[in-house]
Amino acid sequence: MSTRMNEFDQPIGPAMPDWTPRAQPSGVTLKGRFCQLEPIDPARHAADLFAAYRTAPRGWTYMVAGPFEREEDYRAYAETIAQSTDPRHYAVIDLATGKAVGTLSLMRIDPNNGVIEVGNVMFSPLLQQTPISTEAQYLLMAYAFDQLGYRRYEWKCDALNQPSRTTADRLGFTFEGVFRQVVIYKGRSRDTAWFSIIDSEWPRVKAGFEQWLAAANFTADGKQKQSLKALRG
Repeated sequence: MSTRMNEFDQPIGPAMPDWTPRAQPSGVTLKGRFCQLEPIDPARHAADLFAAYRTAPRGWTYMVAGPFEREEDYRAYAETIAQSTDPRHYAVIDLATGKAVGTLSLMRIDPNNGVIEVGNVMFSPLLQQTPISTEAQYLLMAYAFDQLGYRRYEWKCDALNQPSRTTADRLGFTFEGVFRQVVIYKGRSRDTAWFSIIDSEWPRVKAGFEQWLAAANFTADGKQKQSLKALRG
């Protein structure tokens, strides 16, 4: 596609004559085959989440909060984040057990430009490396692109958090670079790795998710037949 030029013979970006600001994400419930996302509710979710997280306190290393030694401390944290609309936090419910096994959020919400970020991803060992962890990401991504109409979906993490970077790549995000010394948290400096998926890429990414999550892609004992990256092509 040829580059647009203005009256001064300068290159400019694509025109967006029909663009309108997007809606804010709301407290929706998003149901999949393996899990359900619902607004975090301390009364219903805090005990399950605390129990799930207690088995792996190292999961809090790259989070702004935690770890939590006492359930009442986690509950107080859950009560705080439940009141927030940016980030807007969702609990991940394992449909097989009915228990909350993780949380994630939509954050840095920019309706005017159609940009939104998934963040505060805190998945317990009860869902790590299970179809739930992939489906939870897919459900929130599909909500942002298909229902709300955002055009850019971001993933950011501590540049030293290699598991998070690997996950972003597996899920279909494009690495965009590292912003140096951009955050101070827990008394330490953080370089931030940036990733994104844009709306023109979403149909291919979505198709890969749907093929991976299909029953036909799993053996009788629950093992994947083809990887997500392979199905995305």
